[in-house]
Amino acid sequence: MQPMLAALNRRQFQLGLVAAASVGLSACAGGNAVPPSRFLLLDGSTLSEADLRGQVTLVNFWATSCVSCVRKMPDLVATYLKYRERGFETIAVAMSYDPPAMVANFAQTRQLPFKVALDHSGALARDWGEVRLTPTTFVVDRQARIVKRYLGPIDPAALNAYIEGLLA
Repeated sequence: MQPMLAALNRRQFQLGLVAAASVGLSACAGGNAVPPSRFLLLDGSTLSEADLRGQVTLVNFWATSCVSCVRKMPDLVATYLKYRERGFETIAVAMSYDPPAMVANFAQTRQLPFKVALDHSGALARDWGEVRLTPTTFVVDRQARIVKRYLGPIDPAALNAYIEGLLA
């Protein structure tokens, strides 16, 4: 009975992963408007959802304690550097449980070239769809609509191809 139960649980887990991946990698039908947002950046400045208009923006929810977030950060840097001159922006949003000093140290020691925001209260994660898993990444088009959401690490080639289409 135990082996059969373990196989059933494993199968349910696999089906759950497939379902999550299909939701996480799906384009948002027609694009949902970016929620009202106030990004508090490490330098003390702020951005709002209105500031996202006119450019393609990647909004990445991450944490310094997230191994895959840290491992994939160089890919986000490379993508940003490749497209920034064509109207592409990146905002890395540190989760509310991430100590601000650790986020600032990470951004400084890794010389992150894009904007890094702190989500002190968890409001951004809540407003962007109850983000709980890191990394969770959104692609926003020039009209400030969320057109893609990724759960987990992103294949850089697939992301770059998607961004190319939006910037064309």
